[in-house]
Amino acid sequence: MRAQSSAIDQIGIAVSTPGTPEQGPPADRRSGTLQAALGVTAFSLTFPATAWGLEGFGPWSLVAVRSVLAAVIAGGCLLALRVPVPARRHWAGLAVVAAGVVLGFPLLTTLALQTSTTAHAAVVVGLLPLTTALLSALRTGARPSRMFWGAALAGAAAVIAFTVQQSGGALSSADAYLFGALLICAAGYTEGGRLARTMPGWQVIGWALVLCLPLSVPGALVALSYEPVHLSAHSVAGLLWVAAGSQFLGLVVWYRGMAAIGIPKASQLQLAQPLLTLVWSVLLLGEQLAPAAPLTAAAVLICIALTQRARAEPQDRYSR
Repeated sequence: MRAQSSAIDQIGIAVSTPGTPEQGPPADRRSGTLQAALGVTAFSLTFPATAWGLEGFGPWSLVAVRSVLAAVIAGGCLLALRVPVPARRHWAGLAVVAAGVVLGFPLLTTLALQTSTTAHAAVVVGLLPLTTALLSALRTGARPSRMFWGAALAGAAAVIAFTVQQSGGALSSADAYLFGALLICAAGYTEGGRLARTMPGWQVIGWALVLCLPLSVPGALVALSYEPVHLSAHSVAGLLWVAAGSQFLGLVVWYRGMAAIGIPKASQLQLAQPLLTLVWSVLLLGEQLAPAAPLTAAAVLICIALTQRARAEPQDRYSR
């Protein structure tokens, strides 16, 4: 479904139609890659911002309040532009997006970050591109090339080796939360990328956020009544970023990027996310950066370049 409002057309929110995004104009592919990269940059700040938020909020309060604030922003945009309600056939997919990226991933990673460092939590992000590509292949019938899979596996291995080494090789009790977050977020990304080829990406996350309001509003009220709140500059800034940046604006450009260049290739840009997170952790949280970071960064960038060059066979079977 495409938005019917002329205002939306004027600001160029429409995304590519279903098909093979690699056959589109080079300018569209470059724009899609840039938007996906901006989404990755926004996501790379999520763990440090969550750590800031946890300085003043409990984990349940932080997740519920961020969802409510993001839904208010998204709902305001939907109302202002008079976006029609999605067709009934899209609501099941929106529910998957809501469960994966609005509620599941934020909650599980926030719980994990109570006992895990941001460096250890970055293992999840290192595995997320490969998991998303796998779920995408199962969901859409896409067939990435052998070169694509080889580069993806190599990049994931490099990121995992680096983050595990940095955390001392020990597995924490937070791993169950992290691996659960990995699976549920990959499902949300896959379904969101599919829907973003039918409706503008910002509407995908916007409606998913609105769909969660019957849960997030009562959840926020209950959590705030049980968990103490200590407002500070860090906690407020962290809350505002995870609500506006990570939960809405980052997903807007991310889903648009996936719609333009394809879900598997866009997902591989996230190989750079753990390293970006580590940089922000040094700058914002004062954590120490391992000496192996430059070598890992170079290896990851090579893998990203290879995945971007690899041609995926146009075998997508999108339900309409």
